[in-house]
Amino acid sequence: MINLNNKWIRGVVPALGIHLCIGSVYAWSLFVKPIAAQLECSESLVQVAFSLAIFFLGTSAAFAGPLVEKNVRRSSLISCLCFVGGLLMTAIALYFKSLIGIYLGYGCLMGIGLGIGYISPVKTLMMWFFDRKGLATGIAIMGFGFASTLAKWISTPILAATGSISATLAILAAIYVVPMITGALLIKKPYDDSVSVAHENEVPFKYTRILHNGVFLMIWLMFFLNIHCGLALISVAKPMVDAVAGTLADPISGVALGGTAVAVMGIFNGAGRLAFSAISDKFRYRANIYIVIFALSVASIVLTLLFGCNPYVLIAMLCLISATYGAGFSNLPTLLVDQFGMRNISKIHGLSLTAWAVAGLTGNQMSSAIHEYSGSYTAVLYWLIPQFAIALAIACIVLHKKKTSPSPKTA
Repeated sequence: MINLNNKWIRGVVPALGIHLCIGSVYAWSLFVKPIAAQLECSESLVQVAFSLAIFFLGTSAAFAGPLVEKNVRRSSLISCLCFVGGLLMTAIALYFKSLIGIYLGYGCLMGIGLGIGYISPVKTLMMWFFDRKGLATGIAIMGFGFASTLAKWISTPILAATGSISATLAILAAIYVVPMITGALLIKKPYDDSVSVAHENEVPFKYTRILHNGVFLMIWLMFFLNIHCGLALISVAKPMVDAVAGTLADPISGVALGGTAVAVMGIFNGAGRLAFSAISDKFRYRANIYIVIFALSVASIVLTLLFGCNPYVLIAMLCLISATYGAGFSNLPTLLVDQFGMRNISKIHGLSLTAWAVAGLTGNQMSSAIHEYSGSYTAVLYWLIPQFAIALAIACIVLHKKKTSPSPKTA
């Protein structure tokens, strides 16, 4: 008889089922050009849907924490309904050629599903893997990182077979509803944590209290800089490699090196989420892993500036930065647990994701503005060094405060 009440069935499978679906939001670039052609509008207008989705991800996560704390199964179901409903609404909007409908469906409704679904399984996983919290969050958030690659594998043949983006999105909604509903039905906490845990010295959660907490604000800024810089670099990775490589192609696939670089960066993005999270379990203070992450980011950019004239060196450095970018996401929940305890982590984690919402609106725009002004993609790298350095300094301050704190932080 299979024991269904274990950490894999009740924690890992639901988390992967949900995150492998909602992470497909990063496959939006597949549809931008054909949607712009169908609606006879600019690609930049279509890209607004993605920016809205990331914005609503962050804002909905900020307010969904109490719902997740109260009933993780219900929050997972709501996530499924919003995410799948948003995809269907987008498909219908495309059929009627409504750009506003796409904004409302893909940007708003699906974005809300993204935010709720992103935070729903995280605390449950950490409860099941209490001694390996980093590994637990790495598993879930790795799924989010790999989801775009999986979505491309699924979407491309469907689009080729149907010849319709609207039909493709509707079919994807029908596919995604299965693992998301399954995950929502299976997910379960290992114990009831509805009562306060005395030894954690917790106090009642209040948004005003956490927003006035200096350590939280530093972590928020550190997380924002990680995403802001990561998106700024990812958005110019392909043209940057193409500019260095010229007509040079991948000898195995024959594809231009820029396209190969983006695909490999996606793999490192997902792998970095799991690898760095697992490594963080070895540290006494998890702020150490962010020092490693940002130090590697600065070193990678410096090496890129020194040796980036070689396209293969450039790709290797971009892959390393992509891995550290992904690691910034997966290590956030465990860092917050270190600082504020487990009791209200869904609320605090959700609130911290507002940094993602803001960075989603600034990262790409910064790199575009710098390139437009300077005419060089290399100029973007020079701007990223001081920003990553600031994030590194913040990580060092957070670590120092944790080491010198006489008692556990509360929220």
